[in-house]
Amino acid sequence: MDPISTFLLTAGIILLAGSWLLLIFAACGEDFTWGLFSVFLPPLAYFYGLFVWNKAGDAIKMAAVGITMVALGIS
Repeated sequence: MDPISTFLLTAGIILLAGSWLLLIFAACGEDFTWGLFSVFLPPLAYFYGLFVWNKAGDAIKMAAVGITMVALGIS
């Protein structure tokens, strides 16, 4: 694996983890139940973020960049 792919993969995973944490904070701020669901079911956190775009839009954008970087790093 070349260094650029390694960097893209690592940075993408870090961005995805960071966006998940931002979504957990946003979900906990709205309702504790959403926060628990977001912790134990990470895909639900992103689903929640799509419906509460005004509070979690930045985290969703960060996740999109992370997914793109992981996809470029794998290919």
